[in-house]
Amino acid sequence: MSIAPSLDEYAKRYENIRLDRHDSGVLEVTLHTGGDSLVWTAQAHDELAYCFTDIACDPANRAVLLTGAGAAFCAEIDFGSFRLGTAADWSHIMFEGRRLLTNLMNIEVPVVAAINGPALIHPEIPVLSDIVVAADTTVFKDGPHFPSGIVPGDGAHVVWTHVLGPTRGRYFLLTGQEIDARQALAHGVVNEVLPAAQVLPRARELAAEIAAKPALARRFSRVVLTHEIKRLLHEQLGLGLAHEALAALDR
Repeated sequence: MSIAPSLDEYAKRYENIRLDRHDSGVLEVTLHTGGDSLVWTAQAHDELAYCFTDIACDPANRAVLLTGAGAAFCAEIDFGSFRLGTAADWSHIMFEGRRLLTNLMNIEVPVVAAINGPALIHPEIPVLSDIVVAADTTVFKDGPHFPSGIVPGDGAHVVWTHVLGPTRGRYFLLTGQEIDARQALAHGVVNEVLPAAQVLPRARELAAEIAAKPALARRFSRVVLTHEIKRLLHEQLGLGLAHEALAALDR
């Protein structure tokens, strides 16, 4: 008997994540708060770390489609939900922060993102997808870190200097720059820009095409195509989180 997680077991486990699997085997992952656009909270942060593990360990997921509810992917944060005052508080954040991105990258089937609107809070999560389709209303910004006096060390420092290149990436993180959908396309952050109503259907089409491929071709393509960013995260994520914590405790 298999001990791998099944969707029936984990689909109702998460308050901020809706999980639906299509007949094609594509698992659709919708981030939300009360059915509307996700508000980033400590709970959402922790839920994603565990949910990505469940998704990665379920062999029935032939591909993954990541999207958001409402008009924004994630444009708000509830800073009050986070405890940031002690070393013990940061130990928890560092543990879950490492798991969040590591477990996302440990999903061994291709991931397609359907970015449905502004991604101002932790936009590194959807742009780590293998294929990124964005609404023409999308704007990217690393809102909660350096603009708020916080070190962008929880993966933003790795992802954005990788995706944008070191010079553009550092500028993006240190100035609070907003990058709209067309700029993102020109910089290689996203693959397609469409009117908002077309984004999810297009992402579903792409994910279904991937899901139809042979199992090992899907899984091993994800492994080889993500090896470099996984190496960078492995080398730099702990360093970044430690410095983010130290600077925050000094405030």
